[in-house]
Amino acid sequence: MPNFVLQNQNAVYYECGYSCDNEIFIKFNDESFFITDPRYQIEAKEHLKNTNLIISNDLIKSARLLLRKFGNAKFSVDPNDFSVARFWDLSQNLSINFVLKPNFSKFKRIIKSKNEINLLKKAAKFGEIGFEKLADFLNNNSNLDEIKINFIASNLLKNNGEFGLSFEPITAINQNAAKAHALPTKTKLKKLDLLLVDAGVVYQRYCSDRTRTVVFDGKIKFNKNQKFKNQKQNEIFEIVKTAQEKAIKSIKPGIKACEIDFVAREFIQKAGFGKYFSHSTGHGVGLDIHEFPMISQSSQMIIEEGMVFSVEPGIYLENEFGIRIEDVVVVTKNGCEIL
Repeated sequence: MPNFVLQNQNAVYYECGYSCDNEIFIKFNDESFFITDPRYQIEAKEHLKNTNLIISNDLIKSARLLLRKFGNAKFSVDPNDFSVARFWDLSQNLSINFVLKPNFSKFKRIIKSKNEINLLKKAAKFGEIGFEKLADFLNNNSNLDEIKINFIASNLLKNNGEFGLSFEPITAINQNAAKAHALPTKTKLKKLDLLLVDAGVVYQRYCSDRTRTVVFDGKIKFNKNQKFKNQKQNEIFEIVKTAQEKAIKSIKPGIKACEIDFVAREFIQKAGFGKYFSHSTGHGVGLDIHEFPMISQSSQMIIEEGMVFSVEPGIYLENEFGIRIEDVVVVTKNGCEIL
């Protein structure tokens, strides 16, 4: 794909090593152009790699002037990148042949390099450390509600500002955990409650993602060895845990993404809880927290070595509780490795 226009920050960063919140990136043959405003001039000069810097107070105007030089060349554009109005302003009355290719940057980034995998491993490790710090805090403090736990989790994961957050953490107790993306409430954490935590950090632009469901017994450890207060919670925890294990064991180059989803979903279905597994088994993780491949029932994508994605089956019982277990894996030559 020799010619394209980008505006998405992570997509631009992947191409040239820098991005900001006001930019247009243009690639034509072997030349790259980064257009931004004067606020970012110094940083852009310091970080851009093999890219021409154009400083402008009118990015669209400068992009159009540049594109005019390329005659009637063909350029790929991701329609998710631009609003209708902004794309209209960019493209009207140009002889450029714009071709809409949704998510072309995400497809380009689907196989991670050794350096990217190393960064993702570090992000996963720092995320795990954040979970351990949260466990220590919860074990030594009481009378905490979901909102406070969420606030504390965010701060501990950031490690005094060293890291960003992949997304706002999910901290859900008992019934609230039945909502896959629960918002925190004033429900307080009591002894023997079920607690679901889904969180991740951003390390050098790369994301981590992890979910653990645990019992609050004053000795929380965010691991996969849990004994809950009632048999139903224990039963469903073991079902989800086994479904995840089976899905992870099934991963190898050459299979389809839907086959991985099927392994987890079939096990949960046979256990009698299929209709309570309401989302895909996983999603790609990289510069974006949601990338390709999607590990879903409909995805026909062939799994390849170097792909990185989450494996996160769950069962959600409305007005009772929800359980999800999630890890991120990288596909290896003969299987996969949990990051």
